Amino acid sequence: MRDQPVIGITGPDRGGLFAWWMTALAVRRGGGRPVRIRPSRPCDASALDGLIIGGGADVDPFHYEQEPAEVEHDDPPDHALDWIVGLLLAGSRMLFATGSRQDYEPERDALEQHLIQHALYHDLPVLGICRGAQLMNVVLGGSLHRDIAHFYAESTGNVRSVLPRKRIDIERDSRLYGILGTTRCAVNALHRQSVKDLGDEVIVSAREGAGVIQAIERPALRFFIGVQWHPEYMPQSAAQQNLFRELLRQAARAP
Repeated sequence: MRDQPVIGITGPDRGGLFAWWMTALAVRRGGGRPVRIRPSRPCDASALDGLIIGGGADVDPFHYEQEPAEVEHDDPPDHALDWIVGLLLAGSRMLFATGSRQDYEPERDALEQHLIQHALYHDLPVLGICRGAQLMNVVLGGSLHRDIAHFYAESTGNVRSVLPRKRIDIERDSRLYGILGTTRCAVNALHRQSVKDLGDEVIVSAREGAGVIQAIERPALRFFIGVQWHPEYMPQSAAQQNLFRELLRQAARAP
């Protein structure tokens, strides 16, 4: 068993600082050592015990041969603590956001694809967050919906908020259920894309009411879970932090 598993956390070259801080905090809280990985600062994959593929820009459709699209909308929240944490996070994200952002990041796509393939080959635990979950599915031969607006009624639209305002249903026989300990929960939502066709041996472990896939996993592996939401932005939720704790528990057993 490793005392302090080394967890690689991927992100973009431009921006992503606040997401890195929050994800690194979750890893440290769980007893791990976070390592920031970017296209301009790759790392030796053999030094990692586990991997978190972070959120960010859309995965280039070149990798799954889909066509472009665009659109979205909004909606209202509930819980006092969630409000406080959400407002603080939203303000911090704006503070650390960079002025311009690319639609696609080919160098990052290539880096993360290599890391996911390395993790698959060596059976390292992997947690994908938002874009990360989507790329995990694509690496295994799946595809994405480039815009999920068509899933929603015009009156409601796709909720996009750092607050946990989206309800999801979790499959009782999934690994995710064992980690979160519930079949229903509220999560945040910052995405406009989602998993479409499943990759090789990938199963759906959670959906929202509109039908959008919210989590995937590959049961044959020790830990290969992708979630559409951002658990790093829910430090107030013990259940969501369990995703990082379980990743670290599996990483501590890494050969």
